[in-house]
Amino acid sequence: MTDDKHLGALSAAYAATRPEEVAALYDRWSQTYDADMSAAGYRHPTICLALLARHLPRGSVPLLDAGAGTGLIGEWLNIAGYPEVEGLDISQGMLDQAARKGVYSALHCLALGGKLPFADDAYAGIVSAGVFTSGHVGVEGLDELIRICRPGGIIVLTVKNTLWDQGFAARIAELEAQGLVIRVEETRPYVSMPGEADTVPSRGLALRVN
Repeated sequence: MTDDKHLGALSAAYAATRPEEVAALYDRWSQTYDADMSAAGYRHPTICLALLARHLPRGSVPLLDAGAGTGLIGEWLNIAGYPEVEGLDISQGMLDQAARKGVYSALHCLALGGKLPFADDAYAGIVSAGVFTSGHVGVEGLDELIRICRPGGIIVLTVKNTLWDQGFAARIAELEAQGLVIRVEETRPYVSMPGEADTVPSRGLALRVN
C-alpha cells in the first residue's frame, strides 16, 4: 500500500543520523515522493506558500527553496507570481525530479547546516518546508539562511515541535533580541501530514531579516 511505503520511508528519513544517509534515502524515495506525500495530505508546502505570499511582494527575485525536494513549492511559487526560484536539496535524485517541472532557474545539491556557497544578501526570500525536523536540520542551519537573505527579505520555515522545544524557540528569541530578525508571523502548531505515524506537530514561521 502507498501509505505503508510512505510511512516506512518517512520513518527511515527521521531516523537517519548522517547527511549521506538522508541523501540516499531521499534518492530512493524520489520516484514516488509526490504521490506519497499527496496521499498523506502533506500541508507544509501550502502553509509556507501562504506565509510567503502574505509577507513578500509578488515578483520579488530571486528566491531560494531550501530543501526543495521534488519541487512541490517551486511549482506553486511560479504560479503565484515569483518568477525566479532556485532550489537546494541534499538529494540529487529529488532534484532530478524537480528539474522536470521546469520552474527552477538553478538547482544546487547541497546540505543545510554548514556554510553555503552563496553571497551575503543573495536572496529576496527563502522558503524551507519540512527541513527543520527530526533527523534532518537543526537550529544550526538557520544562521546561514539569515546571512544569504537580504535586509527586508522574508524567510519562511516550518519547525517540528521537538526541535522548537530543544533550542529553536530560544534561538529565535535571541536573534530577535539581537535585532537580526523580526518574527512577523508564527502559526499555531499543526500536524504536517494527517496520515503519518509521527504526529508531533510543527509550526510555520515567517521572519523578516533586518
